[in-house]
Amino acid sequence: MEVPRSEPIDSDVDFRVPLWRRDLWQGQGPVVAVVAVGGAIGACARYGASLLWPALPGAFPWATLLVNLSGCVIIGVFMVVITELWTAHRLVRPFVGTGILGGYTTFSTYAVDIQRLVESGHAAMGLAYLMSTLVTALAGVWAAAKLTRLLIGWRAR
Repeated sequence: MEVPRSEPIDSDVDFRVPLWRRDLWQGQGPVVAVVAVGGAIGACARYGASLLWPALPGAFPWATLLVNLSGCVIIGVFMVVITELWTAHRLVRPFVGTGILGGYTTFSTYAVDIQRLVESGHAAMGLAYLMSTLVTALAGVWAAAKLTRLLIGWRAR
């Protein structure tokens, strides 16, 4: 980047490093990096669960439901712990919450499972899966957060 001669040059500014690159690594760059690494870990764990317990055509996709439910329970516990019990490093939340658990839980597989059930003539099962995932995921986060708060309060007494 060439500096126009009409402007004064600040001796504290290093023009050899582009501004966008300096901002990236001082601001959001580490966050993006830990989310990417965490996402890869979570996605591998989810894929492993689908290999251990594959969904048969036309059958209820239990593995995806349990992965999504367990991820929601973990996020309920995790968020209470890092916001109310422990002061975590600024990269812990994006690494675990957004990265690992975001990669582990899966909306895309959930949507494809529903589509496959409907297309194979199992629309009622697809609707049951859609609703059961929504209800169990929300209930899982809520119950895990509530139970974690109770345990923290009990432990503090």
